[in-house]
Amino acid sequence: MSGFEVITGEHVPIKTWTRGVPIEDAAMRQLKNVASLPFIHRHMAVMPDVHWGMGATVGSVIPTVGAIIPAAVGVDIGCGMMAVKTSIRAEHLPDNLSGVRSAIEAAVPHGRTDNGQRNDKGAWQSEPPAPALARWGELEAGYKAVVDKHPKAAHPRGLGHLGTLGTGNHFIELCLDEAGDVWVMLHSGSRGVGNKFGSYFIERAKHEARRWFLNLPDQDLAYFPEGSEGFVDYIRAVSWAQKYARANRETMMELVLEALRTQWPDLVTSEEAVNCHHNYVTKEHHFGKDVYVTRKGAVRAGEGELGIIPGSMGAKSFIVRGKGNAESFCTCSHGAGRAMSRAEAKRRFTVEDHVRATEGVECRKDAEVIDETPMAYKDIDAVMAAQSDLIEVVHTLRQVVCVKG
Repeated sequence: MSGFEVITGEHVPIKTWTRGVPIEDAAMRQLKNVASLPFIHRHMAVMPDVHWGMGATVGSVIPTVGAIIPAAVGVDIGCGMMAVKTSIRAEHLPDNLSGVRSAIEAAVPHGRTDNGQRNDKGAWQSEPPAPALARWGELEAGYKAVVDKHPKAAHPRGLGHLGTLGTGNHFIELCLDEAGDVWVMLHSGSRGVGNKFGSYFIERAKHEARRWFLNLPDQDLAYFPEGSEGFVDYIRAVSWAQKYARANRETMMELVLEALRTQWPDLVTSEEAVNCHHNYVTKEHHFGKDVYVTRKGAVRAGEGELGIIPGSMGAKSFIVRGKGNAESFCTCSHGAGRAMSRAEAKRRFTVEDHVRATEGVECRKDAEVIDETPMAYKDIDAVMAAQSDLIEVVHTLRQVVCVKG
């Protein structure tokens, strides 16, 4: 049975789509903290992948009137998913997919960065390739407008991560749908520059909160009032970072498809492509008002809109169509959601556990990715069952190749 349950909040109620998926105590405290703020519009919506995050929970929808909370958007501004269906079929794939994985890894920089130094393997070591340069010009002016006014928000690499994956839970996958068609699916955001923008404006909001002696339940809920200089500058920065994140995914997708065409020269993609944010803020109309909707680890699911809900390295993923559920502010979950912290996953599971959980998937099977092992995430089937009134499943995907930093 799906549908929402209501938790009483100090200022507004909290509506949760979490039947069969428990909410951890730390996440519940965060939800109640946000629900106590005076500028939340009507209610909060909570998705079944909800878990603790910085300031506000991942998996929450926060509609605000007259204010924006930068830490609720977070530092991975514009993080999201992109997927395209290709003309490759399951029977076209080789028995050993390690060469395909290596080709993707060679095409897209990935892994850890070290503040933009030369050995930053997650960035381009020379001039970025054509798909990145093609988008560079339209993005450069917006970046300059932000950092000219806020020099401390500048990143050492500037736009240099455009077309790169990153680390953590970001990934590139080849998946098979129920008909045997191969999809390319990837997950990333605005990379180093978005992180820098987010961190800078979060600290600016905290500074303003201290300056005005705001009494907040959590300092990470510091906000900019609409019309203030901080609000205007943050909107400009976050809007640019969201545009950059979308361009980053589009660039990576082109690079992956180019790599695949070295083995399948006749590869084409269908028109069924999805590119959706799940860490972002946007202005929408809900329950009679124009509001700023912050989706922190949540996907817009307006009526007929396509979205992506990934599982984990060893669990199925879904292409979904939104039902436009008004009570959820037209939203669904952004994934399975973490069941435990990264540190807890590394403490609890072994490489052998991870190898068993990712059997049949060509992916990393070493100690550095234990925090991303499938057991560190919630049961994707339970997450999907809890939100059946928010979305319908269009395609069910299972990954056969997974690239992580």
